Amino acid sequence: MCHCSYCIKESDEFCTYIVVDHQDLKMEKVTRLASEKGVVIFTKSSCCLCYAVNILFQEIGVSPVVHEIDQDPDGREMEKALMRLGCNAPVPAVFIGGKLMGSTNEIMSMHLSGSLTQLLKPYQTSLS
Repeated sequence: MCHCSYCIKESDEFCTYIVVDHQDLKMEKVTRLASEKGVVIFTKSSCCLCYAVNILFQEIGVSPVVHEIDQDPDGREMEKALMRLGCNAPVPAVFIGGKLMGSTNEIMSMHLSGSLTQLLKPYQTSLS
């Protein structure tokens, strides 16, 4: 008989259930969401720095996809996943082309050096 907590088999067969780490599922969710569009920002609805980064992108001509993790039932686990990915602060977490660029400090530094605008050119909407 299988003795795992996921299986109710009463035979001597090997258990076919695969135990998946809950954190891995949240990491997968974060990476999937981060890659769904060219520019993705994970935020919290009450975060003023998140708002500032979002406005900066819009002024550059980019409309990022914004995921407010405090509005997501998996938000706490997503926040932990963002930290495990290497984000200094969990929000705002900015992804460009599926790659983590960082949080406010990194984005503002890139903006001041001029590299952010260059990086965002492929994602700018035409201002006609």
